Amino acid sequence: LKSSVAILAQVASFLTPRNRPTKLACLPAMAMSDAEATKQIDQMVNFILSEAKEKASDIERKAEEDFNIDKLKIVEGTKKKIRTEFENKAKKVVTQVAINKSTAVNRARLRKIAERQEIIAKVKDQAAGLLAKKVGNQGEYKALIVDLIVQGALQLLEKEVLVRCRPEDKSVVEGCLKDASAKYADFIKKSCGATVSLTLTMDSKTLPASAIGGVVLACHGGKITLDNTLNARLGLVMENDKPEIRKQLFPVH
Repeated sequence: LKSSVAILAQVASFLTPRNRPTKLACLPAMAMSDAEATKQIDQMVNFILSEAKEKASDIERKAEEDFNIDKLKIVEGTKKKIRTEFENKAKKVVTQVAINKSTAVNRARLRKIAERQEIIAKVKDQAAGLLAKKVGNQGEYKALIVDLIVQGALQLLEKEVLVRCRPEDKSVVEGCLKDASAKYADFIKKSCGATVSLTLTMDSKTLPASAIGGVVLACHGGKITLDNTLNARLGLVMENDKPEIRKQLFPVH
């Protein structure tokens, strides 16, 4: 556009009176005068310049509009990207907080369970201590040994049973065998009317030093055994009564 305007300007300059050929003076009287020709050329130049300026203004305005549209798109796209990134980071933060909270809760729960187990273990140790004191009372312990033998024999239902005990309890247990056999036969007689006999014999094997007391019954050459020690009975009570023990130790407020 600028080059076209420049060419028209050069044409107008060339057609000024000093550059116009002298032969024009010889044209007929009806020919256009120099002033009119110059005026028309100036009008053409002004028109072209006006059109060029208007066109340039339109182009500039359109370019500015396109620029603003592109800028808006870029800004909105950037905003959307930032929002998306922020939302993703926020979700990650929320997820991590939830994970940390869950981990903390689980750790607290496990710590609570461990502490409760420790307390229950202490209660069991205290109960074992009380049982050990009961063993020291020969009268009560002898009656307990008789009941333990009878209970075990009723589960085995054998005619010949070996009785295993701690080395220090051997004399006490030997003194209980006759009473236990009689009590067993009497219980069977009252329960079903049958007459049975039970032969109880001391086992050559003994209970380990960790045993609090009680007995282990065996039959068929030791292939079948029944643990009726105080340790086993205490463990059984602790397991069966665990809900009640927890209720007593850890009441819900």
